[in-house]
Amino acid sequence: MLSSDIFFQGWSGVVRILLIGIMAYVALIIILRVTGKRTLSKLNAFDFIVTIALGSTLATVITSKDLPLVNGITALFVLVLLQLVVTWLSVHWDGFDRIIKAEPSVLLRAGEPIETAMRRERVTKDELVASIRQSGGRDLEDAEAVFLETDGSLTAILRKSS
Repeated sequence: MLSSDIFFQGWSGVVRILLIGIMAYVALIIILRVTGKRTLSKLNAFDFIVTIALGSTLATVITSKDLPLVNGITALFVLVLLQLVVTWLSVHWDGFDRIIKAEPSVLLRAGEPIETAMRRERVTKDELVASIRQSGGRDLEDAEAVFLETDGSLTAILRKSS
């Protein structure tokens, strides 16, 4: 038999989530506005990881009864601060930038797929064709090159019409 506690344990938990959720959300918005647009960009894998970590931390702050609001906001602030430090180092030190960011990969050149690069990056021919169609082409031969960008998106460069 199911206990009714798994469905509802009283209004205090609901009210706590409402209050903490609103305050944590407002705090996160303020932190993000102060730190700038780059904090939530998805330019590379590191940026994506920070975005996911912020969401996970916000969810924990809202739902955990054992985590005081100030501690949760501090955790959000630390993640954003680390993102700022990493991006600052990336901009001011090329060696650090190469460590953090991947380089784009060429997956197709002159209409010919580069099979080894496609296998390494786990990209199919159908995905190449889809990126070419999104750029206005029809098939592999219409593309000069297709790149797997550092953010995981595919970019197709179409051949010039003669």
